[in-house]
Amino acid sequence: MKTFAIAGCGHLGKIVQTAYIKGLLKDYRLIATYSLRTEDAESLAKGTEAAAVSSIDEVISLKPDFIIETAAIALLKEFAVKALDKGISIIPLSIGAFADSIFKSEALAAAEKSGARIYIPSGAVGGFDVLRTIALMAEVNKWDIKAGIHTHKGPNSLKNTPLYSDNLQNEEKSVFAGSTTEAIALLPTKVNVAVASALATIGPDNARAEITSVPEFIGDDHCITVETEGLKAVVDIYSANSDIAAWSVVALMRNLSSSMVFF
Repeated sequence: MKTFAIAGCGHLGKIVQTAYIKGLLKDYRLIATYSLRTEDAESLAKGTEAAAVSSIDEVISLKPDFIIETAAIALLKEFAVKALDKGISIIPLSIGAFADSIFKSEALAAAEKSGARIYIPSGAVGGFDVLRTIALMAEVNKWDIKAGIHTHKGPNSLKNTPLYSDNLQNEEKSVFAGSTTEAIALLPTKVNVAVASALATIGPDNARAEITSVPEFIGDDHCITVETEGLKAVVDIYSANSDIAAWSVVALMRNLSSSMVFF
């Protein structure tokens, strides 16, 4: 039986814990929970055999097979390389961290050396299988390829960001267009899915990202497009909230332990 820990004990971490308690992760054992807020870690550990620990280094010392990160880019960058060095695989939701080429290189080097893996869940998007297949075909055949994501979201979700202005409450407007790397630098908590789709295709520096603000729009609509010689894929997913991101972690873990694997 594989073991795992949850780093980040807010709403998304709670979804993973609830799935575990309900028996949806029967091939795994939760051994640790960690949060900057001790009470949150203790709350998530209730009803399980997990220990609520006080530091991410303590999580690593317990040597789980997987650490699931549901918190923030800063936390992922704090522990990922150390965990991978110890042979601990990671399942991150703050995928925007991998737009940092130095961090990405260090994480990949640590994983390669130890044999650990970085499992990228689909989050609020999907279609990674076909995106990666088309990108591979274009690379091998030296075809031109374009890839990007166009997200529609409500203006309230852009509050407290550089993109927000009061006039967005009354008019639909494109508020960002640029590379995925530029997008995650500007909005470190808002476009992790853009980085995920870019990693699956042509990389954050080359993949495009566009954000359109729509008055009274609830949730996010992500439309990913990849196009090359004789091939085009469009993946469009709407979600009213972020719950699907945590459920994608549960689905990934079930896939990893299943006799029939979907990819």
